[in-house]
Amino acid sequence: MGPIRSSLVLSAAALIGAFSSVTPALQAAEPTEDKGAKIYCYMRSSGNDHKVSWNAAYAVIKRQGRSMFKTSPEHASVMITEAVVNDPGNFRDCGQFLGDLFGGNTQPATAATLGKSTTITESTIESTDDTTRYSY
Repeated sequence: MGPIRSSLVLSAAALIGAFSSVTPALQAAEPTEDKGAKIYCYMRSSGNDHKVSWNAAYAVIKRQGRSMFKTSPEHASVMITEAVVNDPGNFRDCGQFLGDLFGGNTQPATAATLGKSTTITESTIESTDDTTRYSY
């Protein structure tokens, strides 16, 4: 093997070694859906309403997604829901807010409402305006 060819082989081996050391760091990165769920759940449990919490979580999901297409709001809601359901211990007390991602009660959580269950009536459902909920 000539000197040029052997240096190319060594260079290729060095590149493979460099990429293999980066791979674990990339695999350890937090998935986008977990980031979105953490933001949404933290903001809701801190007393923010659905709209503000949703906008913050959706912004992260849209911008940090790995797809070349923008994540739809409906898919982002499902991503957040799956992250919470798959690891409820990591998202304590967030289950009560998941319905809001799909048109439930969107009022801010307060200390008084965190312990109470909310009854949804027909008038509550009729007053929800879903046409502008996920405009982007």
